[in-house]
Amino acid sequence: MEFLTILFLGTPVWMWLVFLGLVLGLLVLDLGILNREDHEIGVTESLKMSALYIALGLGFSGFVWWQMGGEATAQYLTAFVVEKTLALDNIFVIALIFGFFAIPRKYQHRVLFWGILGVIVLRGIMIGLGATIVAQYHWVLYLFAVFLILTGIKMLFTKEEKEPDLSKNPVLRLFRRFFRVTDRIEGHAFTLKLPDASGRLVRHATPLLMALVMIEFADVIFAVDSVPAVFTITTDPFIVYTSNIFAVLGLRALYFALSAVLHRFAYLKYALSVLLIFIGSKMFIADLLGWEKFPPVWSLGITFAILGAGIVTSLLRTQKGAGEAAPR
Repeated sequence: MEFLTILFLGTPVWMWLVFLGLVLGLLVLDLGILNREDHEIGVTESLKMSALYIALGLGFSGFVWWQMGGEATAQYLTAFVVEKTLALDNIFVIALIFGFFAIPRKYQHRVLFWGILGVIVLRGIMIGLGATIVAQYHWVLYLFAVFLILTGIKMLFTKEEKEPDLSKNPVLRLFRRFFRVTDRIEGHAFTLKLPDASGRLVRHATPLLMALVMIEFADVIFAVDSVPAVFTITTDPFIVYTSNIFAVLGLRALYFALSAVLHRFAYLKYALSVLLIFIGSKMFIADLLGWEKFPPVWSLGITFAILGAGIVTSLLRTQKGAGEAAPR
């Protein structure tokens, strides 16, 4: 039992096991029980699933408070809200990918489910590397901060671009170069054995597998923004990782409801831009005022205020139709 009290990345092993056990239980419940049969997930079911994930993500803050205190809880909640909001852009990309590969809605949940497993591993690797680098070179946090400020400014003034042509995506072109692919979709199979020119059965990747690869690649790209953002909120790997995973879990569930109403959040982009600039500026503000760190409770309150303003503005300006008021 002494093994459970050993510190891993500054946190007892048993706390990591509690979190991973909870996530594993959710995944088993999701695909093994609630969605064992392929079916099209409607808005109502999507909202119920998302509400469950959000409740668990927020409820986990109680566990953080119990074991780590109030300051860590404020940091976790701020990171959770920031990660979930930053991941909203991921929904646009997921919808684009599913549309490009013509993935039937009844199979989209299965692709996203396996995508979650990839996220759990990839985010863990990125956060582990980030924590190691920050522990050795604390000044890297200032680079993260500057990167976030510049990213926020770029988002604020960059005009909306046309949808990218995924057929020219280098990852997809590389995949097609090294693997046999087919446009056929048979059930939820990720691969199919099909005859080649000689009549021999060989395995081909289906559009479901190609969509999964593209979604995982997109998540890595988005993590380049989101992981540094959380490290400027807290350098505790446990809070960074748990907030990341809970945010992504809930957002993937909410995809089926949000994908139909994304146009109502047309102005959220500007709120995200301001939020990134604020998060990146906190370290410099704290240094300027002689604080040890920017107060976590203030950070949480300002984060809610920025996002709340963006959401309210979006809903009010787009209530008469997406085409009338959406920014270009």
